[in-house]
Amino acid sequence: MLVQKYKEMLSGKSVIRELSEFATARGREIGYENVFDYSLGNPSVPVPREFTDEMIRMLANQGTNELHGYSPSLGITSVREAVAASLEKRFGLPYRREHIFMASGAAGALAHAFRLVTEPGDEILTFAPYFPEYGPYVNLTGAVLKVVPPDTERFQIRFDKLEEMLTEKVKAVLINTPNNPSGTVYSGETLERLSDLLRGKSAEYGHEIYLISDEPYREIVFGGVEAPCVSAFYDNTIMCYSFSKSLSIPGERIGYVAVNPRCREAETMVNMCGQISRGIGHNCPPSIIQLAVAKVLDRTADLSVYETNMEILYKELMELGFDCVKPGGTFYIFPRALEEDAKVFCRRALDYDLVLVPGDTFGAPGYFRMAYCIDTEKVERSLGALRRFVSETYR
Repeated sequence: MLVQKYKEMLSGKSVIRELSEFATARGREIGYENVFDYSLGNPSVPVPREFTDEMIRMLANQGTNELHGYSPSLGITSVREAVAASLEKRFGLPYRREHIFMASGAAGALAHAFRLVTEPGDEILTFAPYFPEYGPYVNLTGAVLKVVPPDTERFQIRFDKLEEMLTEKVKAVLINTPNNPSGTVYSGETLERLSDLLRGKSAEYGHEIYLISDEPYREIVFGGVEAPCVSAFYDNTIMCYSFSKSLSIPGERIGYVAVNPRCREAETMVNMCGQISRGIGHNCPPSIIQLAVAKVLDRTADLSVYETNMEILYKELMELGFDCVKPGGTFYIFPRALEEDAKVFCRRALDYDLVLVPGDTFGAPGYFRMAYCIDTEKVERSLGALRRFVSETYR
């Protein structure tokens, strides 16, 4: 007999993926260059040349087993050492290899982090708007994801609601900054206040409340915006990172868990990740990709195109009368729709070959997301369709 909960999930597929599939099918009809597909956050800029050169060098000169064999359970030692050294240099925290676990992207890192600190029935809090896959990521561990309502003025944290929901059952708080889908970067003031609250509640309840920081967009921050290091604010922080966005290699599935060196039993937690892998099959990410990223830890793809695209879209949206918080990073923008039901708004946009994602799936009804990780030329061409859509439908 098939497991019913997974069978039921078939009727609740990802809205983002469904819209992306629609855009692909529509592209076969009219040419994909004529579909303004803002659905999927798939990095669009070229991989850094240094990464490609390193892959070529290794394939030409190094042995099969070293490049294609299994890595140790916690990741290749030299790679963990390189990641730790990079984090220490960048953020001033005393990371060592014992604090690093190599994982298959941020999703793999989160899968380990949730299981590190929760038992079935425990609660994890996150903040709307949030990445919708957090739901299955958390709930299928047996823990329960609860969502704090959004602060729609700035998309920071609604501390009044957080305090109401921060009960003794909460074992972790999950944040994503820079944020998907809003593009907001949590300020130092926000992180300080959050850390103070978690320290106080941990003492009150007699158990640690961990801060799980999902950071795949850490390097995509726009000029004039400060992106503080979350781990510098709170000792019990578990950083979950992916190279997917910074290096434009999402298909390579590589990232890491970095447990704050100041966290109690930090080294034990990393060793536990190796045991968690035995239960979920999320173990031993590709050796060749671990080795390649270790050589380019201080490099990124040319991420400037995302800021260019953001400025173009933000200016146009504001001129068209949208209510929109200006993104501080990522490659997403999250305006309020021009009618109450964003799902209806996004369906109407399809008539203009504008593929937008309603905010309901992100826990923020009435808003919509645009993933502008596409060519700037296409962003500029989409403005005409956006103007016609607004003029003909809402004027």
